[in-house]
Amino acid sequence: MSEPVSFVVGGNQGEPVEQLGKMSNRHGLIAGATGTGKTITLQTLAESFSRLGVPVFAADIKGDLSGLGAPGSPHPKIDERLQKIPLAGYQQRPYPILFWDIFGQNGHPIRSTISEMGPLLLSSLLTLNDTQSGILYSCFKIADDEGLLLLDLKDLRAMLTWMSENAKELRGEYGNISSASIGAIQRQLLVLEEQGAENFFGEPAITLSGLMQVDFSGNGVISILDATKLMAQAPRVYATFLLWLLSELFEQLPEVGDPDKPKLVFFFDEAHLLFAQAPKVLIEKIEQMVRLIRSKGVGVFFISQSPLDIPEAILGQLGLKIQHALRAFTPKDRKVVKSVAQSFRANPEFDSEKVVTELGIGEALVSTLDAKGSPLPVQRTLVRPPESRIGPLVDAERKDRIDRSPLKGRYDNVVDRESAYELLKSRAEEMQVIQAEAERQEAEAKNKAKPASSRGRQSMGEAFMKSAARTIGSQVGRQIIRGILGSIFGGRRK
Repeated sequence: MSEPVSFVVGGNQGEPVEQLGKMSNRHGLIAGATGTGKTITLQTLAESFSRLGVPVFAADIKGDLSGLGAPGSPHPKIDERLQKIPLAGYQQRPYPILFWDIFGQNGHPIRSTISEMGPLLLSSLLTLNDTQSGILYSCFKIADDEGLLLLDLKDLRAMLTWMSENAKELRGEYGNISSASIGAIQRQLLVLEEQGAENFFGEPAITLSGLMQVDFSGNGVISILDATKLMAQAPRVYATFLLWLLSELFEQLPEVGDPDKPKLVFFFDEAHLLFAQAPKVLIEKIEQMVRLIRSKGVGVFFISQSPLDIPEAILGQLGLKIQHALRAFTPKDRKVVKSVAQSFRANPEFDSEKVVTELGIGEALVSTLDAKGSPLPVQRTLVRPPESRIGPLVDAERKDRIDRSPLKGRYDNVVDRESAYELLKSRAEEMQVIQAEAERQEAEAKNKAKPASSRGRQSMGEAFMKSAARTIGSQVGRQIIRGILGSIFGGRRK
């Protein structure tokens, strides 16, 4: 029988603390106060999964993760750490990386379309109220029903404007469409555009195959999203994008049962942004998705200052927990410390509540799962040092990695194919023709002896929508089905 796939998280009194590969799709948590070593822990976990041949996706909030692409340098503190942790085969080396950037400046452009994002995530991104969200859902429903492609922000604006102008004709099937609500949504879209979100919506959209690569040596490729500018400029776009990407993984990847190692590991830094101000319905969907996505072989790791930033229903699903030091300066802090300590399976050798406030930089309380999925007693652990560089690449090094990327040029040029905006604009004259024809038919009917001759005349809105559907229906080819977070259900890209 072959040995189980595993890697060393760190060491405790000369003994390794290991994480089983087959338990890594049970998700995980890295938590701790600022400056306690969370980013380095993320880096070492990304390296470990890469060595197992598992692709990794991680957001780089401060720019430090880019150092994964360069070898580490000898340092006395690293030598000291290695003396305390048994690490067979440790060597300072670079890891295969791909850079991504919504703004297209520090990595390959990364995009989705409005249609793929779906109304639930977009409503959360725009912080819409219930009435406004209802209008947005109607907008997507009309577009989906009639095969209208919503690719970018101008498509969505055009669709909302058309809905406002044709609210009377649409009311019977899609409910009341308030011009005031549409105006509020349009204003929120302007705010979103000012934050740079127009860079995210469009084509070519990213494909999952670009994120799930293995290099010629069998190492999983680490995809790094440069989020330094994004976090400063549009943190809600950051959180919504990662949620969308997670939903894409859930909807598109096949069931894999219980593999020896994950198919992909997904790190979500600044996880509190995911849940802050999110509507209850969205949080419930996230909980459901996290629970189910493990069967697709995807491990999700949340990084935050406090475990209490994560909803309890999700926190209870996280198998690997790495808790760096917490501070207890206020009564609220002390409650958090006590709650965190109680979340671990107790170790009789120490008091977790006391130790969690005493941990040094690069030291953590670590809880793993055994082969049956049961939590092991928590261990006070020295986290292994990374093999790659601690700190960012310089600009020239980053440019070199991007220029040598196998995806170079694939996503660089924006494609603006015919979609809702172009269709609605080009149909303006046709609508006038349709209206004139309708008036002509009505006049002819009045002149005929049989009054039923005018029966069945289409309204201007009906004629336009049917004509639009005929024009691009062949591009869509089938009814659109939406998944758990409202994104288009998998397999729709041609």
